[in-house]
Amino acid sequence: MRRFRLSKPALAACIAALMVSPPLLAHHSHATLDHNDVRVLRGVVKKYSWSMPHVFLKVEAPNPEGKLVEYSIEMLHPAAMAERGWSKSSFKPGDNITWEGEHDRNKARAYSSLNWAEKDGARIGSEDKASKPITPSSDFTGLWNRGPNQPTYYPPKGWKLTAKGQAQVDGFKEDQNPVLNCGDPGVPKSMTLPYAHQLSRRDANTLVIARDLMEGERLIHLAAAPAPGAPSKLGYSTGRYENGDLIVETRNFSADTWGTHTGIDSSEQKTVVERFHLTDGGLGVELTITVTDPVYLSEPNTFTHRWVKVADRELVQTACTAESAQLWIEAGN
Repeated sequence: MRRFRLSKPALAACIAALMVSPPLLAHHSHATLDHNDVRVLRGVVKKYSWSMPHVFLKVEAPNPEGKLVEYSIEMLHPAAMAERGWSKSSFKPGDNITWEGEHDRNKARAYSSLNWAEKDGARIGSEDKASKPITPSSDFTGLWNRGPNQPTYYPPKGWKLTAKGQAQVDGFKEDQNPVLNCGDPGVPKSMTLPYAHQLSRRDANTLVIARDLMEGERLIHLAAAPAPGAPSKLGYSTGRYENGDLIVETRNFSADTWGTHTGIDSSEQKTVVERFHLTDGGLGVELTITVTDPVYLSEPNTFTHRWVKVADRELVQTACTAESAQLWIEAGN
């Protein structure tokens, strides 16, 4: 199998692009935004939602006719916003702010994206920060983020599906995303989400995979594995090393909405095999995933996913709220 590799300069450029690319849009298509209508607006914060699935501002500001309306401003998830210097205390109701963003194509709709925001004359997230070193990994431990150019907003193409799986793909709509009900799909979908994954060792026989904005931890048992517990979205994983790669086999799943991939659910019969392969001198991981599920897949399907190493930091955890999920729907439609 051909391995995907980036040169170190190219990898560094990709990481830099991931960290600074505006505007701070969400994960759905936002075809409603008019990229040629970038406005600077001023108003008063009515609500600031630091919660999953995305951070939101509701700001009362005058529209082009001078009428006060309540704008919805959608950003990224809390972990991504924290990387940009924001926090849950960046704003409070009553703050006077200025922001720049692309306006909705429907000019009567008070919605914009966000390129930047200022309060009291200071741009949020613009304070100087010393860049943290990115340390290569020799054993897969450390903090990893999704590599560039890997959108997973739509169902995969060319997969071998059962009639039930094909019906789901044929009827796919973005508003079926389980995050709208504060759901968080498990393996393998969870491994491809645009959140940072942290790999660490609990002890000599146990690897731990934790993630921004994920409840619980995924344990990889390398030896003397205990008996499986109750089925779960994360399943029961055992691992071994093979020629420097980490091979993880997972079973004992519960049924899971979009648990296989975007738009494809999974059943209790699902099994997953993952091969982690270090690339670029320990600055990248190529993850080859084979998923089997006779309920939705007519045969095992294999796909690849890539991670890039990022500077170590604490993982970001915050609750998902139904209110924030509803704002996510309103802003993306």
